[in-house]
Amino acid sequence: MLIYKIFRRPEWDALTALGETDGAPVDVADGFVHFSAAPQLAETAAKYFAEESNLVLVACDSARLGADLKWEASRGGALFPHLYRRLRMADVVWDKSLPLGAAGHIFPEGVF
Repeated sequence: MLIYKIFRRPEWDALTALGETDGAPVDVADGFVHFSAAPQLAETAAKYFAEESNLVLVACDSARLGADLKWEASRGGALFPHLYRRLRMADVVWDKSLPLGAAGHIFPEGVF
């Protein structure tokens, strides 16, 4: 199953340059890398990235993250995937731009 992480462009650029990351500032503060499952993704983008256009959507295979990935209750009691280690470029299945359109973010075809 694919899970998704939204990065601001400078965060993504740092990951690609260094090969791994502790995530965005919120991830570092919380002690894990926040992900969303496909049904949670649009709400995550709207809630935390509403006015941001220079974003990158990253997909990772949850099975490949192993025991370091925990599904924990978060927004509204829903279970969200949290990665308790650094995210590595080797974990990334694909990355795509996540532009902001007039009605919100424009997600790549096939995500939902």
